[in-house]
Amino acid sequence: MSFVTSIRRLGAPFTTWWLGLSGNMRGILWISVGSLIIALTDGLLKFMGGTFHPVQLSFCRYVVGFLLLAAVFWRMGRAGELKSNRMGLHWARLFLATIGQTGIFMAMVNLKLADATAFWFSKPLFTSVAAVFILAEIVPARRWVATVFGFAGVVIMMRPGIADIDPYVLVAIGAAFSMAFANVLIRVMAPTEPPNRILFYYHIGGIVLLAPAMIWFWQTPQGLDWLLVALIGTGTTIGMICFVRGFSVGEINVAGPMEYVRLVYAGLIGYFFFAETIDLWTLIGGLVIVTSALYIAQDESRSR
Repeated sequence: MSFVTSIRRLGAPFTTWWLGLSGNMRGILWISVGSLIIALTDGLLKFMGGTFHPVQLSFCRYVVGFLLLAAVFWRMGRAGELKSNRMGLHWARLFLATIGQTGIFMAMVNLKLADATAFWFSKPLFTSVAAVFILAEIVPARRWVATVFGFAGVVIMMRPGIADIDPYVLVAIGAAFSMAFANVLIRVMAPTEPPNRILFYYHIGGIVLLAPAMIWFWQTPQGLDWLLVALIGTGTTIGMICFVRGFSVGEINVAGPMEYVRLVYAGLIGYFFFAETIDLWTLIGGLVIVTSALYIAQDESRSR
């Protein structure tokens, strides 16, 4: 009996149990696991940010992600599935996504984890705006109200007039804005571009765009640092796969809300490992942002 066969037999009871779950339950579990992995990765990112510049960590994230998916890309390349007639859209999307990914890395390192995570969750608010300009969608009035309500939460967290606005708060908001537009472009490309092709150009583009910056920011990792840097890219990639799997088997209005548990994880990791506290403004603003984002997601799900 081969080793692979033995492993399959040992895992058979789990597979039977797993497939016996409803699609929504599997989606909830995928999103929950993905949220925990991303939160732990954010904590590691913040820790490593004390030694390495976030731009270098973002570059390494793309390199590691590409290596992890290299076998998939190789098979697609041999089958001629990486060729695209929409390279303009690919470059626009990967440019926006690279800005968003690098920006949130900078925010995670320089802001409290809970704050950076809450600002990141403003993406659905910007997505509603982006859909109007890119897709010419007609957004219902109720969704505009929810969007304005969510932006009020962003303003609350910024605390204008009460304290000086941290520049990295603007970086976090800009990252959410950029990633929202990048995500809307996926909807434009979806009819002709399979997800793995988009992932290929996303990773290659991120490496190409960030490579010149390594002249200034590169610092060679030593010893254990190599493993920790690789774990950042690995955790981000695995978390992304969990989200893709979760939303592919579960309804967005059922599985989607589990993503916001990440805000709780961020608060706990920040408190226990970085001695960060969560003030009242963050609690109120974060709650407003999450509430509005949940409503927008559920309203869009009902509309579809």
